[in-house]
Amino acid sequence: MTLFDKVSEDIKDAMKARDKVRLMTLRNIKKVFLEAKTAPGANDTLEDAAALKLLQKLAKQGRETASTYTAAGRQDLADEELAQVQVIDGYLPKALTAEEIEAAVKAIVAQTGATSMKDMGRVMGLATKQMAGRADGSAISQVVKKLLA
Repeated sequence: MTLFDKVSEDIKDAMKARDKVRLMTLRNIKKVFLEAKTAPGANDTLEDAAALKLLQKLAKQGRETASTYTAAGRQDLADEELAQVQVIDGYLPKALTAEEIEAAVKAIVAQTGATSMKDMGRVMGLATKQMAGRADGSAISQVVKKLLA
């Protein structure tokens, strides 16, 4: 079952359970997935890897919006956003810890023979592919810079 199909099934379950927050979030996810499927060049398909990227983007946007609401003194709106982010996080793979990211980057550095910041691009390319969906690019970048500096 693809991620798209899982979201569609979960929409039905949320309707039956009368879970308004979950239902609204899942409908938004499905809308984004449908837009990606019907985009020019998509051939009416959506791979799970692309779907995960879209989910990560939605979660990141939700967190940023919640922090903006909090800064503006609108905690009620921030709580709504965070509730939606929590639903989205349920579809994302478990995030790597800082220690796990560092261990993976050390292995990549050893594998590529990287020694200086000149090799950062090569290391980042491999690291982002290996940890796609499980680690934020900025977190990976910080670890790579620390190890190559």
